Amino acid sequence: MSRYALFLLWAGTLAGQQTAPYTFGTTVVSTSGFEGRVYLLKQNTSRLPRFTHMTPEGTIYTNTLNMWPQSFDEGFPGITDRFEWFAIDYTGRFWVEQGGVYRFSLLSDDGARLSIDGKELIDNDGPHRAVAVTARAYLTRGVHTIHVPYYQGPRFTVALVLAVAAPGGAWRIFDTGDFAPPKDPAAWVTGSIRDVVHSVGDR
Repeated sequence: MSRYALFLLWAGTLAGQQTAPYTFGTTVVSTSGFEGRVYLLKQNTSRLPRFTHMTPEGTIYTNTLNMWPQSFDEGFPGITDRFEWFAIDYTGRFWVEQGGVYRFSLLSDDGARLSIDGKELIDNDGPHRAVAVTARAYLTRGVHTIHVPYYQGPRFTVALVLAVAAPGGAWRIFDTGDFAPPKDPAAWVTGSIRDVVHSVGDR
């Protein structure tokens, strides 16, 4: 499937959903969603950096990665006014109640990756326009970790949208609120991932 066709698939299947305001996140602390650490990059960075020895400028929080392709010049209020040459390292946890094959799609401009339980599903890295890449994996019932590093190169357009399709379900924006664990922590179990099928095609 071509990049353009895949993008149209996204637009058609997700257009009817009510979307949150376009934002990478806010500084309001939340423990139930994604935590994103914001980093400043050197000009002409062409790949996602290794964050291990970097110091973040600040932290943002969000339940969804729902930044559709758009112009971006406001920066990160309360953190930095940088609107190009930055990266966000998102981490979080989510609960799967129904085990089965889950499909994931990651749209980004520029580079991004998706890993679950430490296994990389999608590599959409590098400088490029808005491109969506898909993959699928079998997730068992339980708590799973999720990691989405993202970087923006030169101005002006940004994009970062993560969607999911549960077993037998349609595409929807991935929202950690839809994957909340049982209220009693004693009922929590650790999930696992297997049968990963990486995307094939343009990227």
